Amino acid sequence: MLRVIVESASGIPKKRLGNPDPIAAVTFRGEKKKTKAIDNELNPVWNERLEFDLKGSSLDPSSFISVVVKDFETIGKDKLIGSAKISLRDLASGQGKSLPSKNVPLINEKQQATGATIDLLIRYDAPISTTPSLNEQPDGDVTHNVDDGHSDEGEEGEADMEGGGQGGSPGAPTQPNQPGRPNNKPVRLSRKRHRALANRPQDFQIRVRVIKGRQLPGNNIKPVVKVNTCGQTHRTRIRRGNNPFFDEMFFYNVNMLPSELFDESISIQVYDSSSLRADSLMGEFKLDVGYIYDEPAHAIMRKWLLLSDPDDPSSGARGYLEVSIIVVGTGDAPPSERKETSEEQDDIENNLLLPAGVTMQSATLSLKVYRAEDMPQMDDAFTQTVKQVFGGNGDRKNLVDPYLEVSFAGKKLCTKIIEKNANPEWNQLINLQVKFPSMCERIKLTMYDWDRLTRNDTIGTSFLNLSQMSSSGGEIETSTAESEVGFLPAFGPCYVNLYGSPREFTGLPDPYEELNHGKGEGVAYRGRVLVELSTQLDGKINKIVEDIPSDDILVVQKYQRRRKYSLCAVFHGACMLQEPGEPIQFEVSIGNYGNKLDSTCKPLASTTRFSFAVFDGNQYYYLPWADTKPVVILTSYWEDISHRLDSVNVLLSVAEKLESHLTSLKIAILAKVPDSRLGEIWLKLINHMIEDLNGLRLPGMEGQPNVTALDLQIKNLRDAAVDNITQMVTRMREEAADVRATVSDIEDWLDRIKQLAEEPQSSMPDVIIWMLRKEKRVAFARVPANQILYSNFSEQACGKHCGKTQTIFMQYPMDKNKGVKIPVQLRVNMWLGLSAHEKKFNSFSEGSFRVYAEMYENQAQVFGKWGTNELVGRYKFSDVTGKVKLKQERFMPPRGWEWEEDWLVDPERCLLTEADAGHKEFTDEVFQNDTRFPGGEWKPAAEPYTDVNGEKVQSLEEFDCPPGWTWEKDSWSFDSNKAVDEQGWEYGLTIPPDNKPKSWVAAEKMYHVHRRKRFIRPRKKTSDKVAVAVRRESVEGWEYSSLIGWKFHRKERSTDMFRRRCWRRKMVPSDGIGASAIFGLEGALGVDVDEKASKMDAAKRFGLNTPTVSCRFSRSYIYHLRVYVYQARNLCAMDKDSFSDPYAHVSFLHVSKTTEVIRATLNPTWDQTLIFEDIEIYGDPQTIARNPPDVVLELYDSDQVGNDEPLGYCTCPPVVKLNPSVAVTTKLLWFPVTKKGRGAGEVLLAAELLLKDKANQGELPLVPPRRGEKLYMVPQGIRPVVQLTAIEVLTWGLRNMKTYQLATVTSPSLIVECGGEIVQTAVIKNFKKNPNFPGSVLLLKVLLPKDEMYTPPIVLKVIDHRPFGRKPVVGQCTINCLDEFRCDPYQINNEVHRSARVAMITAAHGDVVINIEGRPIMTAELKAEKEEETVDWWSKFFASIGQEKKCGPYLKKRYDTLQVYKCELEKVEEFQGLTDFCSTFKLQRGKTEDDEDDPSVVGEFKGSFKIYPLSDDPGAPTPHRQFRELPESGPQECVVRIYVVRCIDLQPKDTNGMCDPYIKIALGRKTLEDRDNYQPNTLNPEIGRMFELSCFLPHDKDLKIAVYDFDLLSRDEKVGETVIDLENRLLSCFRSCCGLPQTYCVSGINQWRDQLKPSQILMNTAKVQGVPPPRIEGDGSSLTFSGKEYYLQDFETNTVIHQHMGPARERLALHVLRNQGLVPEHVETRTLFSSHQPNLSQGQIQMWVDVFPKNLGLLGPPCEITPRKPMKYSLRAIVWNTTEVILDETSITGENMSDIYVKGWMPGMEEDKQKTDVHYRSLDGDGNFNWRFSFGFDYLPAEQLCVVSRKEHFWNLDKTEFRIPPKLIIQIWDNDKFSLDDYLGSIELDLLKLIPPAKTPEKCSLKMLPGMSVSAFSKNPPPNSLFSQKSVRGWWPCIMEQDGKQALSGKVEMTLEIVEEKEMEERPAGKGRDEPNMNPKLEQPNRPDTSFFWFINPCKTMKFIVWRRFRWIFIGGILLLLVILFLGILFYSLPNYISMKIVKPFS
Repeated sequence: MLRVIVESASGIPKKRLGNPDPIAAVTFRGEKKKTKAIDNELNPVWNERLEFDLKGSSLDPSSFISVVVKDFETIGKDKLIGSAKISLRDLASGQGKSLPSKNVPLINEKQQATGATIDLLIRYDAPISTTPSLNEQPDGDVTHNVDDGHSDEGEEGEADMEGGGQGGSPGAPTQPNQPGRPNNKPVRLSRKRHRALANRPQDFQIRVRVIKGRQLPGNNIKPVVKVNTCGQTHRTRIRRGNNPFFDEMFFYNVNMLPSELFDESISIQVYDSSSLRADSLMGEFKLDVGYIYDEPAHAIMRKWLLLSDPDDPSSGARGYLEVSIIVVGTGDAPPSERKETSEEQDDIENNLLLPAGVTMQSATLSLKVYRAEDMPQMDDAFTQTVKQVFGGNGDRKNLVDPYLEVSFAGKKLCTKIIEKNANPEWNQLINLQVKFPSMCERIKLTMYDWDRLTRNDTIGTSFLNLSQMSSSGGEIETSTAESEVGFLPAFGPCYVNLYGSPREFTGLPDPYEELNHGKGEGVAYRGRVLVELSTQLDGKINKIVEDIPSDDILVVQKYQRRRKYSLCAVFHGACMLQEPGEPIQFEVSIGNYGNKLDSTCKPLASTTRFSFAVFDGNQYYYLPWADTKPVVILTSYWEDISHRLDSVNVLLSVAEKLESHLTSLKIAILAKVPDSRLGEIWLKLINHMIEDLNGLRLPGMEGQPNVTALDLQIKNLRDAAVDNITQMVTRMREEAADVRATVSDIEDWLDRIKQLAEEPQSSMPDVIIWMLRKEKRVAFARVPANQILYSNFSEQACGKHCGKTQTIFMQYPMDKNKGVKIPVQLRVNMWLGLSAHEKKFNSFSEGSFRVYAEMYENQAQVFGKWGTNELVGRYKFSDVTGKVKLKQERFMPPRGWEWEEDWLVDPERCLLTEADAGHKEFTDEVFQNDTRFPGGEWKPAAEPYTDVNGEKVQSLEEFDCPPGWTWEKDSWSFDSNKAVDEQGWEYGLTIPPDNKPKSWVAAEKMYHVHRRKRFIRPRKKTSDKVAVAVRRESVEGWEYSSLIGWKFHRKERSTDMFRRRCWRRKMVPSDGIGASAIFGLEGALGVDVDEKASKMDAAKRFGLNTPTVSCRFSRSYIYHLRVYVYQARNLCAMDKDSFSDPYAHVSFLHVSKTTEVIRATLNPTWDQTLIFEDIEIYGDPQTIARNPPDVVLELYDSDQVGNDEPLGYCTCPPVVKLNPSVAVTTKLLWFPVTKKGRGAGEVLLAAELLLKDKANQGELPLVPPRRGEKLYMVPQGIRPVVQLTAIEVLTWGLRNMKTYQLATVTSPSLIVECGGEIVQTAVIKNFKKNPNFPGSVLLLKVLLPKDEMYTPPIVLKVIDHRPFGRKPVVGQCTINCLDEFRCDPYQINNEVHRSARVAMITAAHGDVVINIEGRPIMTAELKAEKEEETVDWWSKFFASIGQEKKCGPYLKKRYDTLQVYKCELEKVEEFQGLTDFCSTFKLQRGKTEDDEDDPSVVGEFKGSFKIYPLSDDPGAPTPHRQFRELPESGPQECVVRIYVVRCIDLQPKDTNGMCDPYIKIALGRKTLEDRDNYQPNTLNPEIGRMFELSCFLPHDKDLKIAVYDFDLLSRDEKVGETVIDLENRLLSCFRSCCGLPQTYCVSGINQWRDQLKPSQILMNTAKVQGVPPPRIEGDGSSLTFSGKEYYLQDFETNTVIHQHMGPARERLALHVLRNQGLVPEHVETRTLFSSHQPNLSQGQIQMWVDVFPKNLGLLGPPCEITPRKPMKYSLRAIVWNTTEVILDETSITGENMSDIYVKGWMPGMEEDKQKTDVHYRSLDGDGNFNWRFSFGFDYLPAEQLCVVSRKEHFWNLDKTEFRIPPKLIIQIWDNDKFSLDDYLGSIELDLLKLIPPAKTPEKCSLKMLPGMSVSAFSKNPPPNSLFSQKSVRGWWPCIMEQDGKQALSGKVEMTLEIVEEKEMEERPAGKGRDEPNMNPKLEQPNRPDTSFFWFINPCKTMKFIVWRRFRWIFIGGILLLLVILFLGILFYSLPNYISMKIVKPFS
């Protein structure tokens, strides 16, 4: 029971009008409970207790509760105040009964803090069964049991700010008995590590489902979503409106490295498709694939993404998008998604994809890029060379034009390019705008070399990991503010090192270029770059890239202060070289110091002397350094970051100790040691750990140089985390009950300590060791500097290999074979420290260091005289290469050193190895050469005797046998095992200028001019003594060579033309300061170099005259090594016969031996002791005991033809015994074999190394018993203890055997091998007729080890008996884990009987009784038909999966439901995989190829095993046999019914991202193809089909159900298929052939469909269980079964007995059967797989199968599962009026007006858009229409979705079906005749949640819309479904976006009515005002006379526009005109009148 006490809240913000009425709701696991509302209160106190019943299950550590506080509204939706999420980890892990959560901050929907907080108290009572134990899950934050994929990483991922950042969170839980115990909230470091995936390319699938959008910005938009990842882009279809519904799924299939995939980002962008402008991007969201993979189940399901503007992240939300993203890896099952949306999921604020309780803030990551150094040469030196020729000063060093590119979350920014500079200074600041916490993990820094013409080359790549340099801070709860550990990303100023391909510049393409892109392990240092990163929240940035102010550049100077470091490497041994050849040297470099081949690096004494490899007498070669070990000294200058590396080393030393203890604990658990001993081991581990953690001291940061902000933060974090772990360990010691349960916690702590030891700011480069042959780099090894760094802080702070000899396996660069072969194994002792600490080196060094100057004297022979005159191109005195001239008097010792003795001759032994060195047997070879002119006689050649390369050698007579050897044969013989003729000659043609033929043939032709014959003579070694004498014989020390070349030999031969000898002069330090004096050799010998010599020459001199330093060991010790190789298991099959012939080379230092070859097995038992008698090791035995060299075991498969193939290698540390008399038991252990970096089996071995003294010579252990002359067995006491054991094998049969060598397998038999014993079955006579074995049970008696750890596997081999006695192995199988087959033979177990006697169906041949029910079936069926059922099978299905809305009245009728399994029936635990009778084992054949796939499966073996111990006493009675009664094994005819319900999330196969699926079924040779019923364009088809087939079992046991994609033109593609083993279904005692329903019905949709009635099935069950048959009372009211009494009324107390029920006795029998654990009536969900991605799900199919044997009688009626069809509806919308519409136009006469019309459509049916007529010239925003829209649509009432079928493009064949929520969009427009119409506003009405309209236009406002209501007084009525209301009329507001805000733009009055199909005919109505204009009849609208279109009605225009507006002007104008006329006439006639008046002519 979980109780949440909601106490109070405070600080709730005020509203505009009055105070809110807060109400709190708590949601847990989908269940929601509310408190009461408190009126008018800002600090409400509820004190209410809400209880959640957990129904007996315990609390899961990932559980959380979400609390939402809303403002209660009586009418309408409550308005959100704030929400919070609280994790229940601490309760789940049992650290208390209650969790007080005080001041939890409430966050609003924009994820911003509201200032309000809430107080809660959460109590948890665990169910009785689970006592809260610490071992369950004490730290919820970091669960590193990586494989389950469900770890509980906050609620979502990265930064769990449950408290920390927001100032609050659960306080420390206290328990009554321990008051105030410190809280155990663990520190969570960076995000959880990526899963333990093998780092090799593998298949992944990313699924992105875009569901819907909300609140997208803009008017009348057409949004489209683009999803881009891994270079692939998909886009959704275009939708309309601000809340579009997409529901589209995209699949991205990739095959790549997990590490690369997790760095890929997924970018989701929403565009406005109608906008062609550049700003069509509305918003985007980015996150890393790795972020998703780290989520539980590798998925985020139905989360809302907050979209933001990529260019201006601070601009706030740009809408929301709901998506699901799943990353499916190899073998993962994708989580199933609930399709139906609930209120919860629409609740955006609770489902935002964000770390819990964290606000998304925009942040600026500022990366300051200061400078770089040590850039390698990247450009050709052509121009430089030209400069030098013309006397200019060329400089190779600066042939590089670097710039840095920074990329993060898909953004890329670059610094400026600095030309020709290897140490560029940029001093630029790069600003990256991100949302924080970021979903992307790594900032990628790539250095490029700019090229003017070609593409820019990559110099190197490095990554800054945000999770390592930031912390969310919510993990550790402390009361004090100063110990806060959360911090934002910060880094540096610090150098970041770049690694990549070797530095040497060549004009050729770089084969290792990929390494420079950060793929694979870089093999060389390529420079470093100084950067600093800081983060500002909410910072505005002016420029993306700007220059850094000079003050900051000065500040960073102190971070570049360098100190001198000294590195000394002593090479103790180099062995396991695979082949001899050129001389070898090793180069050690750190950073740019010591790189020999790169001219831009400073040369130092960084290489060992060249040496030739010597054969070790068995398999490998080694370098014969003996007592003089080469030493390399380097001095280099770096920043002092010891405070960082010391912390790392301290933590790693704790982790290392813990790891070794944990390993021994795990081995003890595996070996099943007694609990008391296990307890001791555990306690030792815990005590050591507490001691280590308490003693753990990390270096302080005060006064340290180079301290950065990040250093201080990490120090805090580490201290807090260590305290935390200490508390948890201490608590575990007190409370833990079960040792085994604590292992996972200890592993977690180990992981956490290792994670704490990660140091992001490690600026010291790795030490790189290269092996060079001649001048070519062959193999490398990288050693992190911290591992060999000396520290004077504490012993733990020194690197774990500092001054200690370590074994390094070098590797080939970019090795395609991933280390199948080891190039060389090095034993090297390295010490790195500050020069200030050089003296400390003395205590680490062993042996005495010797330093020599060295030069060579060269001579050549002319006419038998040695002299210096003929030295062509050589000097009299030179270096070892002969190319640099030296003089004795020019050498000067370095400062602080002086000569100790004079120059003397000292031959270099390492270069003087003869070809036979190390061999016990050797074959000398001499070639005799003849030449001729074409067609002439053969004559001896000019050089008659040569070696294989044509070099001159002694003649056969002159060849002497060397001392210490004897000839095995008396004379030379020619080699006839080659392509030669019978005399041994081979012939060739010489083509000048060569002096010998390139190729040879065995037959002589006329044109051949050269022939040769190979003479050989073997010799054998007799003693080693003589060789020593020979060494001293050449006092002069000359070494000879036939040409001036490499291979020198000691003994002069007549053919030698050149000789040289080595002069050396010893130096000693002038003051005796011990071994550390060697560090004073800086700059080596001063050799006067002519000033004029070029830099390159100087470098050469300088490098080659460095003195040779060696370490001389005065004493060697002799050791005796024994390696016990017992057995191996699970090796790779390398031969075609499915096996290998394994043997092992065992190598230890410079010796090796080989085991015997075991033929044809993958699980060889060698049982062999390899004894290495006298091994000479230099150095102190105590050192060897502390750190012994490993024994390396390389496994090979022996092949008769061709080379032996490697099977992998493993290493094993020997147990060192310095005093053999002290008894230390050596224990055999399994060591993993690795091949190509992956596991390839295991080897059981042990090794012991014994020191031999003269004194204890006799105390060596006894020689083990022999098996052959030289083969020793593993002695008693070490080999496993065995016991006689019986293995019973049930061999049922073989299935699906594939052909072998093109012939079918006809008469196979089976061989079972275990522990050396073999037993074989009888042969199957005719495999086609009956594939089962005739005798089914075999018995093996074997000596098996008592210890489970050592048990050998069982090997099955199938051989086919073929004509002529051939018996090839046609398949094999290895069964490793025998534990599941062990049993107790004396316990008479029900289960055993059950599985042994599955005689149930198969044996029931004759005794089947079929009762026909008394009443006639016909009448019942008629009655059922009459009854007009409103339910169908789909109702039953939806009722069973909890979709109650879709199942109609089904549940009310109390009918049966069925069981829907989320997986295959075989995977349901209680049915044991249906393999209770026999299991299926896959048989394999063929070799394991390099691909990851297993060898091909060639068949199956069906059978089982029982294993039990036998008594050693021969007189004891043998126990009963386990397999006794077996069913009949003959073939059986069956009818199979396959019901396919639906498919889920199929893989798309068409270019449109869809699929046209149909079902294809194959059973035996029959196939059924349902191609005609394909479903176009869908990924989730509802198929609802039943298929019936008949077959014979077991032949046709595999039922294959495939889904194909229909294509008209091309071949149909297979989407995927699933295979069901019908035989298992028939044989299983769980009776999976037909599931049992809940009730026995004889009619209706649940009619009984089995052959047998419940009572008959119960009889058979009794027979199987071996109990008496059941007794049923006559009336069927009671029944006795298996000794128990059952009553019908007990089962049917609450059930309704409806008319379909059958008789009582059968009903009761069925109730009893359902208690027997049999398979119920079910639907299983099977995953589809395809061959091209065999491990990735291609979708799922829901189905079930019934199997009916024909001999059991008639079949019942099949189920009817045809899918539902949608119903036809019509939406009639009558637009009556509009009012208050925006007036958009100005008329000619200056009035504001609009020509209004209304447009409407249903989303998804845009082609059926309808418009009203236009109401012209509305002057007041009123429009009258009386216009009817009529939209017909198909609707599924059960699913509440419209079904729209339409062709997406005109070229499509099929219509695509979409399911879309029913909505109506109404828009108001202004009609323009000569331009585009103007948009005036719209409203989107959801018909399922219809906004109730206002009755009058005055009441109609924006507050009616959801989410818009502001005040407490606007109580909106709740939305209602139009489908239930049928009809509604009123006013709705239309909105338009203005300046980013929603504004009211008009109101529209409508009647909405939903009409069903029948009603459409009864009440017809036309569109608009067309006929039939009825229901209701629409009159012409009563529009004012002013409403008309001016262009068409000129008279009306005159009347209404001109006259109305301008009539006074008209009247005035007329009057004015009259006045003007009057005046005009007046003035015209006045003079005439006046003159008349004056003159008066008429008077």
